[in-house]
Amino acid sequence: MSDLSDSKKSELMRNLQRRAELLNFVRQFFSQHGYWEVETPLMMSESCIDRWLDPFGLQVFGKTCFLQTSPEFAMKRMLAAGADSIFQICKAFRAGEVGDHHNPEFTMLEWYRQSTPLSEQIKFVEKLVQGSLDFASEKKWIAPSQRFPQFQTLTYEAAFQNSLGISPHESSSETLQELAVANGFQLASGETVDRDDLLNYLLATVVEPDLEEMEAVSLIDYPASQSALAKIVQRGEYFVAERFEMYLHGHEICNGYQELTDPVELRRRMSLQNKKRIADGKSELPVESKLLEAMERQGLPESSGVALGFDRLVMICLGCSSLKDVLAFPFSEV
Repeated sequence: MSDLSDSKKSELMRNLQRRAELLNFVRQFFSQHGYWEVETPLMMSESCIDRWLDPFGLQVFGKTCFLQTSPEFAMKRMLAAGADSIFQICKAFRAGEVGDHHNPEFTMLEWYRQSTPLSEQIKFVEKLVQGSLDFASEKKWIAPSQRFPQFQTLTYEAAFQNSLGISPHESSSETLQELAVANGFQLASGETVDRDDLLNYLLATVVEPDLEEMEAVSLIDYPASQSALAKIVQRGEYFVAERFEMYLHGHEICNGYQELTDPVELRRRMSLQNKKRIADGKSELPVESKLLEAMERQGLPESSGVALGFDRLVMICLGCSSLKDVLAFPFSEV
């Protein structure tokens, strides 16, 4: 901040004040819809195990702890203990993520509601985003034309058909690899690439740029192999993950799951993610957790949940192009 010109400092302070107003709006929005706010630890002895997410580890009184990549595990323990409709606005931490739309420390808005289908959560996010944009427009932070004219829903299958003319479920790994290489994927001689790696690459390089033209769209029904902590259901011929990601102007702003409630399956998935992490040369993370204990002892109720990047929502509502425009101290300043 000390390196900024006076005009840039003034602009940043204005944005931070507006951010605070938007934060108050979001809290009121959730309260009006029957959610209550919770606080859970940012430092815990367990962490969500994901091949792509790297938590910061630290030693505390001889105990290994992790700064949470999301408050997911703790909030689900609250669901198992009887909480019904809860939300949280907190800091989350992910190593290796820095850029215009990434910061190692960021603000997460996350919520869960019992007995709610994922389709309702998609509509709820749409209402939250549009309400936030309406609020910003009323405050004259953005022009009315910057609000989204409509929200759309698109299956993962349809998105790949539209952009690449292929089915992500039926296409062979060889076909996916050929398409990836044709779109700039660097492949070493004799190298074999995981199918999901190829799908992720094609999604990021070909499909997501096309989603930008749709302005506001939720991608649903991901391949079952990309279920993360979501339930798997059958849709016609395919088994798919009951999850969604919403894109605004081509950038992901949130993801949501119909939550997995089976502790046996959760343990299996986390073990599989650990194997992939080890193959990538990353550290293994502890599989056993207090969440698993709670699921085995009390059970996790049927519920759906969403995690939304609040900093990115602020960017959109203020018409900014970088997180640096809405953070008091981005990583370059700490």
